[in-house]
Amino acid sequence: MMSPVDTLRAQAKAAKQAARRLAASSTATRNGALEALAAALEKRQGEVLAANRKDLQAAKKGGLDEHIVERLTLNPRRVGEIAKSVRDVALLPDPVGEVIESRLLPSGLRLERRRVPLGVIGVIYESRPNVTVDIAALCLKAGNAVILRGGREAFETNSKLAAITRDAIASAGLPPEAVQFVASTDRALVHAMLQMKDEIDLMFPRGGAELVRMVARE
Repeated sequence: MMSPVDTLRAQAKAAKQAARRLAASSTATRNGALEALAAALEKRQGEVLAANRKDLQAAKKGGLDEHIVERLTLNPRRVGEIAKSVRDVALLPDPVGEVIESRLLPSGLRLERRRVPLGVIGVIYESRPNVTVDIAALCLKAGNAVILRGGREAFETNSKLAAITRDAIASAGLPPEAVQFVASTDRALVHAMLQMKDEIDLMFPRGGAELVRMVARE
């Protein structure tokens, strides 16, 4: 049986392979995947809310502050807003291949700098479940694979949202391995992610100052 760290490394390697396919995908394919994701969120809203209720029950049982519980809470309106945000991302200009500098050399050769995908992005974030979809959508738009590690308070909701995302992009012809979710709340896996320099090209912390300092340090 694989250890949690070995499982995470396997996920990262799969994301690396998927990133190559994603980087070569067309604008239309990636936008189609985002539209499929928005539609799936609306269609599978009941699954999302059922998972969210589990997180809310655990939060209340654990005595979390009301403002944290409020941030965790999803309802039909909020799920609809998440779907809308995915469609908004699909409408953004495609950054992949954008020319950001161009000049003609004396030899007559034109030299250009173009935007290209980074590869695999790891993101560590806290309790807002909408962030799972927001991050995945932005990464997919820019042709990047992503590894998501959310906070324990929204674990059930994040897990369901990540599963829906994978299903949706697969239905649109993109590799589902491009979106990976760390299915454990073990903080040791955060440290493990930060050491996977061969598999993860860039790490983003989205949270408090302590989290940001830890990521910068490691």
